[in-house]
Amino acid sequence: MKRLLSVTALSGLLTLLRMLTGFIISKVIAIYTGPTGLAMLGQFQNAIGIVNGLANAPGSAGVVRYTAENINNGYDKCSPWWKASLQWVLGILLIIVPIVCVFSSSISIWLFDNNEYYWLIIITAILLPLTAINTLITSIINGQQEYKRYIVLGAISTVVSTIIMIVLIYLSNIKGALTAAAINSSVSGLIMIIASLKQPWFKFKYWWGKTELEHKKKIGEYMLMAVTTALTMPLSLIIIRNILVESVGWDLAGQWQAVWKISDVYLSVITISLSTYYLPKLASIKSDSLILKEVNKTVIVIMPIITVMALIVYFTRDLSISILFTSDFHQARDLFKYQLAGDVVKMLSWMYAYILISKGVTFYFVITEVISSLVFVCLSYLLIGIYGVEGVTIAYFINYLVYLIMILFVLYLTLKEKDGFK
Repeated sequence: MKRLLSVTALSGLLTLLRMLTGFIISKVIAIYTGPTGLAMLGQFQNAIGIVNGLANAPGSAGVVRYTAENINNGYDKCSPWWKASLQWVLGILLIIVPIVCVFSSSISIWLFDNNEYYWLIIITAILLPLTAINTLITSIINGQQEYKRYIVLGAISTVVSTIIMIVLIYLSNIKGALTAAAINSSVSGLIMIIASLKQPWFKFKYWWGKTELEHKKKIGEYMLMAVTTALTMPLSLIIIRNILVESVGWDLAGQWQAVWKISDVYLSVITISLSTYYLPKLASIKSDSLILKEVNKTVIVIMPIITVMALIVYFTRDLSISILFTSDFHQARDLFKYQLAGDVVKMLSWMYAYILISKGVTFYFVITEVISSLVFVCLSYLLIGIYGVEGVTIAYFINYLVYLIMILFVLYLTLKEKDGFK
């Protein structure tokens, strides 16, 4: 637990940097583009999240787990998993890149109601290889539990990406913001490659060659979970934002996006430390009882922190809006209550859901993610009609209550099975 707090403190520094840069970007976007621009950026970032998530799927949680499990036995033991992951990545890229380029105009219309931004979709697709490399290298560093390196490289990537976005917003307003969003992950990929060139594990023999079908299958199971995550929540947010635009317009959709942005930024204090420490830790534990013990200890430490943070955000919401955005976003102040309550429940459910991810319980994870996304969209559609834009935040809160119940039930079923964790 001391190590978790240490990692949380270190990752907190990275998070503070990301919060600061995120606030700067939000302010710049608010000044130059207003609520409509913020909503459009959120729409495009979710679309990028989908295609990036598909390309990154083989190089994420599975690589973290099998690197964490095998790193004590040397790079040769990790190599088959890295090779399998890279082969999956190449196969996915050969499918995704052409499809996204061909349908770029249709995707632009779906996102923005016009095809003016089709070229941004193409840029995103072409740069996907660098995005996938970024995730793969980051996962290997994470799996080796090199926390300081992970955080330092994350900080460098954040600063560089922020500078690029601010410059492009200044030069081209919303088009600049969207362009920066399209290239940010690839910039991080370049930084990761340069920083890893002299690392002992960054050698051709560890990355390319034959690997057993078992390794491909196991990585494939994690890939399915990552693909599910990449498709469900971002796709849900795009659909919900489209519902908002049709019901209340781009401006109010931007008000909700501002609240979502603040929520996302302050929660990253916890999510970074969980992904950095928590996932590799759970992956390395073999006993079911020890896994539950670790999770319960983490919940006792983390949940009070999250609750206090949510309360602080709520009571300082007017100040936050005035600092981060402009007076055009004043209506956002009425959207925090259910959003922040949903944040608390979400983080509690995620800490237990990490057990499914760390141990590769694919079927149950996929089912819960799909059901949760469908519930979120359906509730949003229903409640927007009743409560307007606040309906989305109410739907968010209810959805994560349902998700928490599902996760706890699934864990009960999984732990009850003799071979639940493999």
